[in-house]
Amino acid sequence: MSQPAPPSRLAAIALFASIVVAWGITWTVAKLIVMEVPPFWMSAIRSLVATIGLGVLLVARGQMIIPKRGDLPVIVMISVPHMIVFSVLMSYGLMHVPVGRSVVLAYTTPLWVALGAWPFLRERIPPARAAGIGLGLAGLAFLFNPLAFDWSNRNALFGNAMLLLSALSWSVSILYTRAHKWISSPFQLVFWQALLATVVLFILAPLVEGAPSFTFSPWLAALFAYTGLIATAYAFWALAIVNRSLPASTTALGILATPVVGIAGSAIFLGEGIDLPLMVAAAMILSGIAIGTLRR
Repeated sequence: MSQPAPPSRLAAIALFASIVVAWGITWTVAKLIVMEVPPFWMSAIRSLVATIGLGVLLVARGQMIIPKRGDLPVIVMISVPHMIVFSVLMSYGLMHVPVGRSVVLAYTTPLWVALGAWPFLRERIPPARAAGIGLGLAGLAFLFNPLAFDWSNRNALFGNAMLLLSALSWSVSILYTRAHKWISSPFQLVFWQALLATVVLFILAPLVEGAPSFTFSPWLAALFAYTGLIATAYAFWALAIVNRSLPASTTALGILATPVVGIAGSAIFLGEGIDLPLMVAAAMILSGIAIGTLRR
């Protein structure tokens, strides 16, 4: 089945903006879900909805495939560290940490990727990248200074640790995909990655958290539909189209707007405050990522 012509640059930018907004708002939605549903069950149900949505999209577009043997490593290495470990740890973090701070911590991932690329991918660290990494790490340190963070709060310590570990787990997936020799396209494989995550999470959820103890309401169903269908299925489909029209550097830089949308969304929909330390730290971290991890 031949692919349609890529959209115009203006249409691609509009589509990409919708992805950034969808991903930014999903942090607020995830916070609302985790207030009612424990992390493993939340991740499992979200993954199931996404798998169904992705399957329908791939069949409708005539792109559903059976993975080849060479596809299996990347399926596992995206599904396990990102769709399972990142999702569960992020959910635990959101239980104890405001959305604005959570999204900033999660988006330190490019810093860990830049650091990990040196020993694992043998990529050198030029001066600009080193400066960017240093600025980003300084922003992270500023976020945890005693004036901005209560080190005596055990719940806060646990939640922040879970979010930093989730960022490290996400970076493992990214580092692997950068070294992987692709056979099938990323969009064709995302259904199988989500399917594997769904199976594993539905095995782990009752083992770790027992039988579901939450009430499934229309409101909760709508929240899950958003995270699974809009923030996952739609976003991956749209990104596959956008990547055919916009340079990789443009999308990489544009994705850094996601934490900004996440912070704004938490303030608008949850009434979370946006304090000066968070703004300064976010500016330092995102600027460091932009300087240190993107090619000119």
